[in-house]
Amino acid sequence: MFLQSRLFRGNAALEACLVKDSAHLIQGSRGEHVRLVQRALVYLGEKEISGQEYRQGSYGPTTAAAVLRYKQKRKIINFSYQKQADNIVGKMTIQRLDNDVFAIQNLQRF
Repeated sequence: MFLQSRLFRGNAALEACLVKDSAHLIQGSRGEHVRLVQRALVYLGEKEISGQEYRQGSYGPTTAAAVLRYKQKRKIINFSYQKQADNIVGKMTIQRLDNDVFAIQNLQRF
């Protein structure tokens, strides 16, 4: 299974997030892969991620809040064990982010 958007494609950490629970992005995660998720969220309308978190590539409170809003709007919930959205970027969330970015990537370049 691979990510298809130009933004995410080929990023080993995000592709791992797609298939391994241990690779999910949670508060405290850091790195370029976090920055790519932040970039996608901002592009998709979640514009309240702090500049400091983005510059550091850190999954802090504003990133967590943006992920939660994104998931709530799109009803991304694993009903096998959840009743409401959480602020984790897991398999379902990274797939949906990738699909959303892929759908619009030809309209505007990342």
